[in-house]
Amino acid sequence: MSDPEHALHLFHQMLRIRRLEEKSAELYSAMKIRGFLHLYIGEEAVAVGVAQALAPEDAVVATYREHAHALVRGLPAKSIMAEMFGKQDGCCRGRGGSMHFFDIETRLYGGNAIVGGGLPVAAGLGLADKLQNNTRLTCCCFGEGAIAEGEFHETMNLAVLWQLPVLFLCENNLYAMGTALERSESQTDLTQKAASYGMRAAAVDGMDVLAVEAAASEAAHFIREKRAPCFLECRTYRFRPHSMFDPELYRSKEEVETWKQRDPILTFKTQLFDKGMLDEARLDHLEQQVAAEIAEAVTFAEASPLEPVDDLTRFVYSERSPE
Repeated sequence: MSDPEHALHLFHQMLRIRRLEEKSAELYSAMKIRGFLHLYIGEEAVAVGVAQALAPEDAVVATYREHAHALVRGLPAKSIMAEMFGKQDGCCRGRGGSMHFFDIETRLYGGNAIVGGGLPVAAGLGLADKLQNNTRLTCCCFGEGAIAEGEFHETMNLAVLWQLPVLFLCENNLYAMGTALERSESQTDLTQKAASYGMRAAAVDGMDVLAVEAAASEAAHFIREKRAPCFLECRTYRFRPHSMFDPELYRSKEEVETWKQRDPILTFKTQLFDKGMLDEARLDHLEQQVAAEIAEAVTFAEASPLEPVDDLTRFVYSERSPE
């Protein structure tokens, strides 16, 4: 951590995610955000660390816990919040909501509500890149629950057979919804799952943004150089329940509090203070900057119109060309 500017960038990005998610929870409780809402609080180091290894032309395929990935890829907070409000100015015109973000400008291919559903999509993107002989890669994010799905094993197999330029990023938060990893997988070292297909695989502490950045950068370099897939398991933890509907009866409060002692934002903040890269004045400035960004996003979403009823059939059927 020798570059103060970069270190503060990492901290700022994690702070933006945390405050966006906290505000989203507040707005959900106020019934301004409807449907399902899955928060990324506690996992910020993963999205931010991995983002540093990706180029603008790379693609990202995310899960339904994708607000953080959208934000660090460059999707404006205003567009994100409007989408969660179900408003027309959202990234998907309000049709997708929290779980179905999509943005072609930042090459964010979902937001996928189906567990493991993004894996075949990533394989397709990787195959397209290979056939076009370009140097970009696809980062496919999924939780450890997807490891039990057939799509995971089929995609791992094809990715190695076809040597696809895909970074398979497993965000292992230990609970697939409410099922502990050791209750669903006989082999809890998930890197061995990918390695069994002949794929390069590694694991990293997902609560350490610098460790994630280093591991993701190494994986991305390997993919670009070898034009072959790579599996990276980020061992992390979500501090909130699976979703806002989750009563969270599957883990103890003591366990959650223990993990909170490793909060990626608080521990990184301590490192920055210890190295003289951050002080109270700079921290206050960053907090005010983020607060203003989130407040602007909420105001934008509030003012954004709902899609007209007459437009609801748009994009359902393609229009026939005149003969």
